[in-house]
Amino acid sequence: MQTVFDGQSLITAEAIASGLRRGKPEHHGEAFETARAELALILHATQQQVEQQKFPAEIVRRLLSLLNALRAKVHPDVWQALIPVAQNHPIQKYFLEDPLTHWSFTKPRGYSGDAQLLDYIYCDPHVAESVANASEIGKALYSHTQNVPSCVAARERRDLLTRYVDETAAKNGPETEVLAIAAGHLREANRSAALAEGGLKRWVALDQDPQSVGLIARDFQGTAVEAVDGSVRTVLTRGHKLGKFDLIYASGLYDYLQHNVAVKLAKTCLQMLKPNGTFLFANYAEGTPDAGYRETFMDWVLLLRSEVDMWNIINASVDRNTVEAQVYFGENRNVLYGVIQKRG
Repeated sequence: MQTVFDGQSLITAEAIASGLRRGKPEHHGEAFETARAELALILHATQQQVEQQKFPAEIVRRLLSLLNALRAKVHPDVWQALIPVAQNHPIQKYFLEDPLTHWSFTKPRGYSGDAQLLDYIYCDPHVAESVANASEIGKALYSHTQNVPSCVAARERRDLLTRYVDETAAKNGPETEVLAIAAGHLREANRSAALAEGGLKRWVALDQDPQSVGLIARDFQGTAVEAVDGSVRTVLTRGHKLGKFDLIYASGLYDYLQHNVAVKLAKTCLQMLKPNGTFLFANYAEGTPDAGYRETFMDWVLLLRSEVDMWNIINASVDRNTVEAQVYFGENRNVLYGVIQKRG
């Protein structure tokens, strides 16, 4: 199925990179050549390990560490120029045997970070057959990549969302209304006691990918979940008459939104909250230790944010005198959460 995107939702690595206003590597001259030589040594050593049939999980663990160290010490312009160098190296073929890396790099749905990729990260039963059909090397690589810090953080994020929904339902009763923006496959709903016990009036799951919307509609038929085809643009323009909610969250979307769009979305969501309603948004944090591998061999670029960046979004979105707000790290400190609660 061909998916058409609207220019204001999660799209491509190129779209993210173009928004970072980075310069050209030639402006860094010797620094770029030095970094390229160091990358070449890293990739050559990795190739030797493969030829020596070292254990795949150990190979990818070492590579993650070296790539992230290189990423951390070079200028962002230089790093951006190194990404295609790594991707064009013959060693890429080896890492594409990992079903998680392969899905991310090849982008079967046409964009990065899609719901199926999250299913690989969640180790969801829907991808079990694909993992079982991977090569022995692929399975061994996946045993490591599924447990890197950012993947652990994604599973923590899913469970935190379930907790927020259930706590909101416990507080507000069976009239509780929830909106998930960029819902993916809404896997957090699988573990929700409130949903299972009929404790919600509606749980609107909005996503721009028609495949995700269709899967939600199928899997949650007959429940309080309502699957809606929509994007950031349709939320910003009130393209759907969605109503008011006790809880609105965008858990995997802000990693792709520039500051101005992030602020516009937060403002709009706050207008859609009931009194005492809560808006939650999440973002991968600066310093995520597997970013080097993710941006090269997985071709998955995220806008990483700091605590200051999260507060800047909140402060630009709302009068702090009218809300309760907090920013905090998730348990493994690789995802940041911004929470804004409207006062009654």
